[in-house]
Amino acid sequence: MSCDTPGYLDVHAHFVTDSYVRQARAAGHELPDGVPAWPTWSATAHLELMDRCAIETAMLSISSPGIHFGDDTAARRLAREVNEAGAETVREHPGRFGLFASLPLPDVDGALEEIAYAYDDLHADGVILETNTHGSYLGNGDLEPVWAELDRRGAVVFLHPTSPVCWERSALGRPRPMIEFIFDTARSVTDLLMAGTLERHRDLTVIVPHCGGALPVLADRIDGFMNTFMPPRPESPTAVEQLGRLYYDLAGPVLPRQLPALLGLVGTDRLLYGSDHCWTPAAAVQAHIAGLDSAPAPEGAVSWRALTTANARRVLPRTPRRPTESPS
Repeated sequence: MSCDTPGYLDVHAHFVTDSYVRQARAAGHELPDGVPAWPTWSATAHLELMDRCAIETAMLSISSPGIHFGDDTAARRLAREVNEAGAETVREHPGRFGLFASLPLPDVDGALEEIAYAYDDLHADGVILETNTHGSYLGNGDLEPVWAELDRRGAVVFLHPTSPVCWERSALGRPRPMIEFIFDTARSVTDLLMAGTLERHRDLTVIVPHCGGALPVLADRIDGFMNTFMPPRPESPTAVEQLGRLYYDLAGPVLPRQLPALLGLVGTDRLLYGSDHCWTPAAAVQAHIAGLDSAPAPEGAVSWRALTTANARRVLPRTPRRPTESPS
């Protein structure tokens, strides 16, 4: 890659700590979401992968199963613990990492407290919200104070799928990230649309993972049901219009089929790169990037790398660059 080619800005990257894994296992997540094993993570190994793949910066977050295992007090402690660990990694490697902070939802008071700490003390770049917590989805009216505070701060909100409460029947014994994550993303975003959350809080920047999950093929169906069953409000945007205002990362096997479907819903200015490492192994990350780098760029773009990085810099303007890097 030439020195004029930008490095990717990875909006979908994860970390784990030994303490976090111990607490998750103690809460019953020995095989997280049906995956055979927990990943390992270190900043050193992550940076080595980033350098091999020309990823300039990775936004770290805690993936599913999240940090709330049934006890509000324990969830508040664990949120603070992982957020401080992530912020320390950001400080130790200037320009290479950012942080999407975890919140102890559905504990609203705890979440509001952690938003303040994450932004004001840790200088987080945004927050990560799981698609549901113990069956409570993001359009739940009880969460309105959290959305209002995030909106007030103009927050970047990274959505991440997790297992639905019905997974014992619906997953058919297979790892839930394969299919359940894709549909829980669509379920949660649909809930936000039907609840009017996205329309009420227009100062949010919402990132939807995995190329939108099932949303590209469900968008018109959702739109039709909203038009039929919700009170008519001529001044309100349609579901398709609201989906077009969101951002979508390209984590997962998006080529050759899923990405073209997404481009039927949103413009290329809404696309961001995501690796899903450390849950996606290094070899798969490298193969994914090789596929994107070799794929024909959309009209008007030099490359998928240049396009997604420029979009991410616009979405995350506070993300620091390497000390030796100057803005182009």
